[in-house]
Amino acid sequence: MSDIAARIRASFDKQTMMTTLGARLDRAETGRVVISAPILSTSLQQHGAGHAALTFGLGDSAAGYAALTTLPEGAEVMTAEIKINLMSPAVGDRLVAEGRVIRAGRRLVVVASDVWAETANGRKHVAMLQGTMIPVTPDAAG
Repeated sequence: MSDIAARIRASFDKQTMMTTLGARLDRAETGRVVISAPILSTSLQQHGAGHAALTFGLGDSAAGYAALTTLPEGAEVMTAEIKINLMSPAVGDRLVAEGRVIRAGRRLVVVASDVWAETANGRKHVAMLQGTMIPVTPDAAG
C-alpha cells in the first residue's frame, strides 16, 4: 500500500458515517479515490431506491479524499461547497463513487465525482458532483 493510500485509509477509518453506511475505501492514488457501499435496506427512500443522502455522502467523501491526496501529510480537507446532479434512481446492489481532482491550488481544490449503481448485470450512472474543497489544519477540522 502506498503512503498516500495508507494516509487516506487512516482518515477514512475514522469516519463513523461511512461505517454506518457500510462503505469501504476501494482505491486511493494521487488525485483519485474510489469508495463503494451496499445499498442497504436502511438507506432507501420511499420508492425503494437508494436515498440521495447515500449518493451524496459517497460522492462528497470520494471527492474530498481525492483532494486530500494532493495535500501534504498532516493536512486535512473540508468541503466548502459541492453540487450534485441526480440523474437516475440509485437502484442496484451497491453504489460506487469515483472522486477526482480537477485542479489543486494552494487555497482551493476543485473536485468532481461520479456515482454509479451496480448490479451483477452492469452499472448505471446515477449522479455527478462538482465542488470545492479547502485545506484546513487538523485543529480547524474538529
